[in-house]
Amino acid sequence: MGCLQPINMNFMDRMLKQTKMNKASNLPEGADSLDAATESASARPGVNLSSGQQSSPDLTTMEVCEAVERELDKVTSKFGGVSEESAARIDEQIAYINELKATLLLRGDEELNYTDVKYEQSYVLAELLRIREPQLWEKQFGNFLQNFTPDFGSITRDGIFSGERDKILTQVICQHLYRQGLLDIGDNLCVESGLCLDPKYKEPFVELHRILEALKLHNLEPALKWAGENRQALLQQGSSLEFKLHRLAFLNLLKEGPTQQSQAITYARTNFTQFVKRHEKEIQVLMGALVFISGGIESSPYSHLFDNNLWEDIQDTFTRDACARLGLSVDSPFSAGCVALPALLNICQVMQARQVANIWSGKDELPIEIDLGKDFHYHSVFACPILRQQASESNPPMRLTCGHVISRDALHKLASGNKLKCPYCPGEQNPNEARQITF
Repeated sequence: MGCLQPINMNFMDRMLKQTKMNKASNLPEGADSLDAATESASARPGVNLSSGQQSSPDLTTMEVCEAVERELDKVTSKFGGVSEESAARIDEQIAYINELKATLLLRGDEELNYTDVKYEQSYVLAELLRIREPQLWEKQFGNFLQNFTPDFGSITRDGIFSGERDKILTQVICQHLYRQGLLDIGDNLCVESGLCLDPKYKEPFVELHRILEALKLHNLEPALKWAGENRQALLQQGSSLEFKLHRLAFLNLLKEGPTQQSQAITYARTNFTQFVKRHEKEIQVLMGALVFISGGIESSPYSHLFDNNLWEDIQDTFTRDACARLGLSVDSPFSAGCVALPALLNICQVMQARQVANIWSGKDELPIEIDLGKDFHYHSVFACPILRQQASESNPPMRLTCGHVISRDALHKLASGNKLKCPYCPGEQNPNEARQITF
């Protein structure tokens, strides 16, 4: 599913009926039908009720959220080179002050023009004040956030999260904080909420972020060690993480030039042998790059191997495979809620304006369908009934001519020459007639 759907399809009908019955209703003139009410609601601050898209140029909850995001991106981009700029500006003013000092000492007191000295002093102070610009950016962003005051309480109800549900919710929030690397905040939440978690619960997240930080610094050792320790589990997932890590380490040796050629060859012989079956073509390409190491690989036909995106790709691959190893999704469980929140806030504003807020209980239904985008479209997972293994890229599901589906590995095991008997029916066929399918 790629959207949050209303469980009760008569919600809008009930909302309209209650609005008509309410004498103090603020329904605009002419909005005496479901279509008119829906059109009026979607024209108010918020979203189009049928598609979840923005429909008004006014400053709505959705637009305020987007404006906050834009302002944060703007401030973050300003901070990009502020450290280097500030250091350079301070060094420049120190050199300028030393030059002024030397000039004043040469002139002596009798030749001093205090007006000029005061002018130079004002100039230096003005330049130093520019170093404080980041503080002004933070203050401006803080003032902007003061306008962002949505009523989140309007989209929930008391008692929904109570008892055991409250404990589960707190644990999910802690998991979200841990997976984001906010370990101290997660610990504080556990203490303040009285939630007792096994210390081992946090250890995988600590290790995950330690390895990610090392990868950001182009250090492969922690990731290679982790991949080696979890090799069998990664193979069962159909992961290529360990090969990609060794490939990157090999490319780092090639980048150092002819002095590391022998080390690169030794590294390839030691580490690539186990991957020949699955990554033969990629290894052949890597070996071909050795021919150009003396003349400079950056200007060779293999220059594409040194794309800077490889480091970002290895970080994404590690995050995905590590989360799968821990039984977690790559995205936080709150991702879908964050997408749906602005639309829910807007429909609540509409309901409050109609004075029909009591129509939506919030416990077993959503008032509108909310499109969550393609990122939240999920497909079924196929497990081979013969080998009892989950399908993967290297072992996809194959459809036989009789219609039954088994994995590719099972097909190879059951095939006898040019004959294959279906394990579920009397049908026989040529193994080459099986077709790969995608759910």
